[in-house]
Amino acid sequence: MDFTTAVVAAPAVVPLAALAAGAAGAVLYGRKRQWIDAALIVAASASLAVALADIRLPQTGDNIVSVATDASGGISEAALLAIPRAQSIALSGDGLREAQWRDLPARRVQWKPAAADLLWLDFPRSMSLGRIFTLTVRRGQAQRGWRLQLLAENKQVLADSQIASTATSQLGVQWLPPVAEAMVLQARLLDGAGKVIAQGPIPLQVKEALPLQIQGRFDAPSFDARALNQLLADGSAILDWSVTLGKAVARSETARAPLTAPNAVFVDAAYVEHMNRSARGALLAQTRQGVPLVVLGSNAADAAMWQREFGLRLRPQSPTTEKEDTRQFTVAGAVLAMPPAGLNPDDNAAAPWSVVARDGKKLPWLWQRDLQQGRVVWVGVSDWHRYAISSPQALALWWQGAMDSIALASVQKTGWQIADPMPLPGLRSEICAQGVKAGAVLDVAGAAQLQLQPRADKAEAACAALWPQKTGWMTFKAAGVAEPGMEYVYARTDWPAWQKALRRDATALYAARAVAPGHTAEAAQAPRRPLPVAPFAVLFVLSMLGLWWREQRR
Repeated sequence: MDFTTAVVAAPAVVPLAALAAGAAGAVLYGRKRQWIDAALIVAASASLAVALADIRLPQTGDNIVSVATDASGGISEAALLAIPRAQSIALSGDGLREAQWRDLPARRVQWKPAAADLLWLDFPRSMSLGRIFTLTVRRGQAQRGWRLQLLAENKQVLADSQIASTATSQLGVQWLPPVAEAMVLQARLLDGAGKVIAQGPIPLQVKEALPLQIQGRFDAPSFDARALNQLLADGSAILDWSVTLGKAVARSETARAPLTAPNAVFVDAAYVEHMNRSARGALLAQTRQGVPLVVLGSNAADAAMWQREFGLRLRPQSPTTEKEDTRQFTVAGAVLAMPPAGLNPDDNAAAPWSVVARDGKKLPWLWQRDLQQGRVVWVGVSDWHRYAISSPQALALWWQGAMDSIALASVQKTGWQIADPMPLPGLRSEICAQGVKAGAVLDVAGAAQLQLQPRADKAEAACAALWPQKTGWMTFKAAGVAEPGMEYVYARTDWPAWQKALRRDATALYAARAVAPGHTAEAAQAPRRPLPVAPFAVLFVLSMLGLWWREQRR
């Protein structure tokens, strides 16, 4: 028996030993026909065993504890200590944050929150330079006449949603950050008369984008491929690019650095169609290893080959419906119209192919299929080069969205994961590092060092809990993560309507724990009151005194 098993079994050993000793004594007295003495020793051993055993009985009645939370989410220490001993909670107020509920056992909750104007804010805390920042604000009730503005640190208006002409509960704004830096923007909500409804900080960390590693192989020169090459080069991508200009003429662009882990291979359909079978097999083998193969389908001509070797059924584009089939995209206020490829998959492609993206008219333009660890992607539009001069920013953002749909990401094995939507001073928060060893030291500026521990619900990540002490940017680092991390700690007075909404959401999730399958037994059985020990101790003493008195008489 190992130590853990011994610790678990120890509470049952002592009562069983008392019962065994009593049984042995009763047998000895029984042989001498001293039945009263045998009964006394049985009573003594049984009462001693019950007194030593940790016997708990179901709580009689419905033990309800009243818990009140104030406007800032505060709760008394006495209420926190009373919750584990109660069967249910009569809650008043907006409840607690998720970090506070997490440490408490599941209990039934009697709670009816009062009507209030709540806010939910959704925005990325960090992003790469060149991406569009999107802020979405949702209110608890649909209203008309309100507007959302995004302000710079100097109070200059960066984006404005304009006044909501119809009743809506959600508004959003977009903004393209010009530089890579940590900034604290401001967002404000205005009513129809221009009065501020709510205003607060919006922290954003803009990082330099890690360069993509792209291979390009094209068997027919085109302005589209040239425009794509220029966009990738402007984005600092590492390019290994080759375009066939004639039977014996090709233009090549050697990568400025070795392509250690290519993010994708871009080809045109003609390049794949003109490959021999063995070369095509090698290309597909590379794709199966996890490198996405992105096919620009505008010059496809051999539909039978695509059906035979890629399982992709292509159909010709009807010239009579060319206008109707034109794909239209609205990006950064500009409308980009792109004709479909001459051969394209069906709108509802059959498995293993599926539609990945659709345009503003819900027409598909991007298809893909999985191929073991990789995938093949079909880009079914053309003539985007026309916007390289007229709308270069909109074209760059459109391709950025296409890259996101294709899910091209730079290889980054380590990084920070911060899930707390609104860290506050004095309230527990959590920082996780992906790709680091458990036990690594987390060094938080101005605070004690912490150890990163594995979490069952976070694959390949180690986490540490901490309690921020002041508002503003909090920086931290850990061995194994190349760049330091940053997290913004809000003030207790920031976004009170959002804080209230977060507490209500967390409280609703906590209330659901009591009826969830994994917690139903816990909520039904707990708490249980211990069996009173005093009566059994008195019975043991009286039995032993009676036995001693009878022994003295003899």
